[in-house]
Amino acid sequence: MFAFVLRWKWKIRVKHNRVDGSTSASHLDMSTNFFSYLNSSTRVSCLYINLLSSFFLSFLTLTVSVSFSPPLFLLLPLQFCFLCPFVLSPCRFSIDKMKFSKSLALLSTALFSGVATANDDFPTINVVGNKFFYSNNASQFYIKGVAYQQNTAGLDTDAKYVDPLADEESCKRDIPYLTELHTNTIRVYALNASANHDACMNALQDAGIYVIADLSSPGESIITSDPEWDLELYDRYTSVIDMMQKYNNVLGFFAGNEVITNSTNTDTAPFVKAAIRDMKKYISDKGYRDIPVGYSANDDSNTRVQSADYFACGDDDIKADFYGINMYEWCGNSNFKESGYEARTKEFSNLTVPIFFSEYGCNEVQPRKFTEVGTIYSDEMTDVWSGGIVYMYFEEENNYGLVSVEDNKVSTMADFNYLKSELGSISPTYAKASAASASAKTLQCPSTDKNWSAATNLPPTPDQSLCDCVESSVECTVSDDVDESDYSDLFGVVCNYISCDEINANGKKGTYGSYSFCNPKEKLAYVLNKYYQDQDKNKSACDFSGSATIVKSSAASTCSSILKNASASQTFTNSGSTAKDSSETKTSGSAKSVSSISSTSKGAAASLKAPMHASSLSSMYLCTLIGGVVVGSISMILI
Repeated sequence: MFAFVLRWKWKIRVKHNRVDGSTSASHLDMSTNFFSYLNSSTRVSCLYINLLSSFFLSFLTLTVSVSFSPPLFLLLPLQFCFLCPFVLSPCRFSIDKMKFSKSLALLSTALFSGVATANDDFPTINVVGNKFFYSNNASQFYIKGVAYQQNTAGLDTDAKYVDPLADEESCKRDIPYLTELHTNTIRVYALNASANHDACMNALQDAGIYVIADLSSPGESIITSDPEWDLELYDRYTSVIDMMQKYNNVLGFFAGNEVITNSTNTDTAPFVKAAIRDMKKYISDKGYRDIPVGYSANDDSNTRVQSADYFACGDDDIKADFYGINMYEWCGNSNFKESGYEARTKEFSNLTVPIFFSEYGCNEVQPRKFTEVGTIYSDEMTDVWSGGIVYMYFEEENNYGLVSVEDNKVSTMADFNYLKSELGSISPTYAKASAASASAKTLQCPSTDKNWSAATNLPPTPDQSLCDCVESSVECTVSDDVDESDYSDLFGVVCNYISCDEINANGKKGTYGSYSFCNPKEKLAYVLNKYYQDQDKNKSACDFSGSATIVKSSAASTCSSILKNASASQTFTNSGSTAKDSSETKTSGSAKSVSSISSTSKGAAASLKAPMHASSLSSMYLCTLIGGVVVGSISMILI
């Protein structure tokens, strides 16, 4: 009876306790495991009550047996009453649904620590259709973000950037202000992959704040004027992923920021999309959780729709998981129609991945009153948009700051209070993950025209072993005393005599040389050796005024087949394999292929209380069950 009453009281409490705080737009689906909606402290308390209940009933069994010596046939059922709390309590779980190996690991953790780790308790953010959802209860997540990275111009440092998540003191100083702004997401533009980020990331998690991190950094990014997807960038991007993947409050990664700026450089798009493809595959191959990877675009009127379609089209392992757009169209006291927000919402209404403002907050009118916030999170936009990130936290010369920092002391600007008020008053409608999944569609890749010239064929995945073979197999290479700044002159001379297609990449034609991702020295060695071989190894053909030198090939035995296969083709597809087909989506089933342009159009997560993952609590449940069994067994032995 005691356990039954407990169970009933928990059920009543659950009906009034929703994670995102909303009651009108969406409600608990009681056909599912309603216990997943309880917060961490509630659920742990429930498990402790189970254990205490079993102890109480086991003690009762022992007392009855010692005091009254009842017949054995009456005593045996009583000896198993310590299991009642686990049978009747809402803390029980469908343990058969758990992966057995993971269950054992989590059970081991629970047995030795008594509770799950904080990171295990924190829900990740999933992409379903064109929306974000909490992983633990499938309630919709809206980005209420702030760009968080200080420019080095005003700092006493020679570094190209300062990693904001490697400075524990600054993080702890700023998080209360971010929380006051109702922030649930920050965007950081450059991270030091060698630094320790535990303190900041854990403090942000404790505050319920997620992170979207750019994988690039100043000097390590895909360049608009000379795009490449090479080994150096591959190593940079993967190193950031390796560093950040362990944190559950990493919402996702940007593989590029405003690489395409207008219709004259859309041929850079294939290089960014190849980076997205390779990072998604890297995450999968490493066994990391499925962290979304996307792109942050500028708001160019001639390319914005085709750019969004391009990154959202293709198979799941190729396309971007989300799409951000840096938009500053709403200035001052504008409105949905006059600002251009209505037109943008129509343009992206059929986009098949989540889209949000990766930067917003026009500063042409000061102070910024952020009157657009109410509209961004209203029904006019939330069917299409998933919130946005205000630019930016720190006040600098560009006058976009929400706070100023001097001598490590924070002072809020006028913009701060306006944003705080606006974000504090939103009440968006929440979608269900099941509905978003059912409405998911595939998207056609955009055709080329005067404004869009990006090929659907993508560059190959950078391969270190191939480049190593190139460097070790040549018989003519660049001299060690040649400065890298002089490589371009040598390329110009050599490529005037022979074809250099093998080291070149063309995002407009969709043709990519087998060695286009190697570093400049390796590529130069390849073309110098090619010319040397073409001239029948004439000694004078490997000189170039002392810039080239003859060497002995030291290639491994496996290099012959590697180089032969690489030379077989110069064109690569979306997967990085050699072929001539494109990355356009092959529709299947009932999925409808559409463009994001539509004539019709029609979404801010509330305070986060991070429920525990069911698997973690299931293991804790097993732990308390074992505890109850042990106590019951002791009572039987004593009897």
